[in-house]
Amino acid sequence: MNKDGSSVTNTTVPTSRQWVKILAQYKTPHHGRSFFEIAVTIGSFLACWVAMWFALDVSVWLYLLLVLPAAGLLVRIFLIQHDCGHGAFFRSRVVNDWVGRVFGILTLVPYDYWKRTHAIHHASSGNLDRRGMGDIDTLTLNEYQALTPLRKLGYRLYRNPFVMFLIGPTHHFFLQHRLPIGLMRRGWGPWASTMSTNIGIVAFAALGMWLVGVGDFLLIQIPTTVLATTIGVWLFFVQHQFDETYWNREEDWNRHDAAFHGSSHYDLPPVLRWFTANIGVHHVHHLSSAIPFYRLTKILRDYPELKEAGRLTLWQSFRCVPLALWDEEARKLISFRELRKRSIA
Repeated sequence: MNKDGSSVTNTTVPTSRQWVKILAQYKTPHHGRSFFEIAVTIGSFLACWVAMWFALDVSVWLYLLLVLPAAGLLVRIFLIQHDCGHGAFFRSRVVNDWVGRVFGILTLVPYDYWKRTHAIHHASSGNLDRRGMGDIDTLTLNEYQALTPLRKLGYRLYRNPFVMFLIGPTHHFFLQHRLPIGLMRRGWGPWASTMSTNIGIVAFAALGMWLVGVGDFLLIQIPTTVLATTIGVWLFFVQHQFDETYWNREEDWNRHDAAFHGSSHYDLPPVLRWFTANIGVHHVHHLSSAIPFYRLTKILRDYPELKEAGRLTLWQSFRCVPLALWDEEARKLISFRELRKRSIA
């Protein structure tokens, strides 16, 4: 209180490092809630899967209508797997890891291999000198301009929305995750993880085909998984590829600043927030990745100032699609169109 009796408002904004300490109190998972989230998600996915199977004999439109929630539920299964990878869903590392491995059979993601590459993403996000593992390839403006015409074309194709959000995710999850080529120098771990997951996928597919038939199984599982992979890559894209995200060279890079300022708050409508397991609260997740997803909304209620940090609405997120080059001088992502305008001016 002031001397005159009026209240004093604390306007001090915590630094990114201070936020890490503040958020530490939310780390402990609630086992009952964790098991509940798994039961609801898996139960809903199985119900949706069976409904799609019956719909194949009833109406193609009903079948197509059910593909979207089925894909959303598969995304949610992956995000529970994701929390397990951070040791956030259960206190026991063993339980986290085995839930993650089993879920990897449904999501096509080899858990132990992914866990390692994703940890690298968290440890190097926003560092221009440590790109290339667990992130979306992003060139600086100067790097792009130094490329040969052919390599410029290759990067533009990679950044094409059709490639980025359809061909890329399908290739990444269906093919690239089946063989971790190029990672032998990291030991046999990546291969053991992918091969065991592949065996599980084959067993799951064989069981499904035996129960409902080859054609019906493929008609249900393939479109659902393709759409889920597209949604997953889209989420990962908008969580880091927005106008004023954070990139710095090693000497100026700060892990906490990169976590807070290089990750968006993708403020989705409530239904989409549920299907995506609050992963849109990505700036908080990167500050403290051991927080279970079901506690993230409470953090925003307790600290409303976090709501506006890096906030992107669903509509605003579509404007991020053309962004492809990091301008180190302007400290923002720009599009190929903006680069072309600059060269004409």
